[in-house]
Amino acid sequence: MTPPDSSFVPARVGWGVKLLGWICVLFGLVLLAGGVWLILLGGSWYYALAGLGLVGTGVLLNRGSMAALWLYLIVWTGTLAWAWWESGSDWWAQVPRMLSPTVILLLMLPCLPTLRRFGRSRA
Repeated sequence: MTPPDSSFVPARVGWGVKLLGWICVLFGLVLLAGGVWLILLGGSWYYALAGLGLVGTGVLLNRGSMAALWLYLIVWTGTLAWAWWESGSDWWAQVPRMLSPTVILLLMLPCLPTLRRFGRSRA
């Protein structure tokens, strides 16, 4: 049995990534709670599923996992499909449905180098 490598120092996820992770968790919980309520009223499942995906994205961001981006891309693509199903090709009707998810996606892009560095240091 070999002793653990004492020279290995794990990198830390930056505060910006953590902040975005906690914002995703907070927004996700709000969406999830409202979505469950909407399901109980017989409404759409979209909000609960999107909230669940957003909470998962936030947790993965806080852990510094690159899987956060892939999970969020699934949520964003689902949101795009849902917006298209709700409003069709009407551009102005899709703007309020896609604005916040797209802003979150754009905020995730600067996190990519940190997530890559963190992933490499863990390997």
